[in-house]
Parts: sequence; structure tokens; C-alpha cells
Amino acid sequence: MELSNILTPSAVKVMSTVSSKKRLFQDLGDMVQDCYGLDSGLAFDALQQRESLGPTGVGHGVALPHARLEGLDSVVGCFIRIEKPFDFSSVDRQPVDLVFALFAPEGSGVDHLKALALVSRTMRDTSICTKLRANSDSVTLHALLTDSLSNKAA
Repeated sequence: MELSNILTPSAVKVMSTVSSKKRLFQDLGDMVQDCYGLDSGLAFDALQQRESLGPTGVGHGVALPHARLEGLDSVVGCFIRIEKPFDFSSVDRQPVDLVFALFAPEGSGVDHLKALALVSRTMRDTSICTKLRANSDSVTLHALLTDSLSNKAA
């Protein structure tokens, strides 16, 4: 599994600010609808439900919200770089500026876990995160994510 199979170029976005986690989930719902044809309301609800189980802010300014949705054939992702970090209730209490959301088919099991592990490994790489934070072009961000060395190791 590679990030290039999960993340389309159109599913990478830079936003100047996000006012709340709820607003971020609405934006992610809109993105998953525009990029993958899924219902934005269902995506929003699924992200909210998953977040109620525990925060998906993993630390160091990174959040990995994820959810399972009906109507998907494979795992898909959306990435947002936020220019002004905001409070996400992360485990380290640091504001978030890099968000990689995953959406998996309802019964995906192992594929969902493999994708989550791949994204987690990629986003734990401090050199990749530094490069992501230094760029505001969505095409460049997509290239950085899908061409990463940790990506090829998966």
C-alpha cells in the first residue's frame, strides 16, 4: 500500500485558519464529497463519532482523524495544512497544523489499519513534516507525501 493509492492530488489543501474541530470535520466532509463522491454529512458524522471515542491529535502538530463509511470501495484520504495552528485537544496539548484524514470502507479491517499505520509512519517523520510546513502549494504537498521514503517502505 502506498499513499499515492490513497491520496489524490485534489484531496490536498492549504487553509489559512480553522476555527474549530467541528469546522475542520465539515471541511473534510466537503473535501471527501468533492474528491471521492461520498456524502459530506455522513463523513462529518463519522468523524465526529470516531473523535468522541478519543482525540485523534497524535502530537507534534499532527492530527489523523479517521472513520469508516458505507459506499467506499477502498481507503481514501484527505490532507490539509493549516497556516495558523489551532487547538485540537491533542495528546500533547499542542495546536495542530497538519491533518491527514482517512476514510475506509465499513468492513475494511486490515486495509484500514495498514493505511492508518502508513499515514502515521509518514507523519511521524520530522523531516517530512518540516517540508510540509514550509510549503503552501497543494501540488508540492501531494508530491512530498506520496514520494516520501517511509511511504515506499510500507
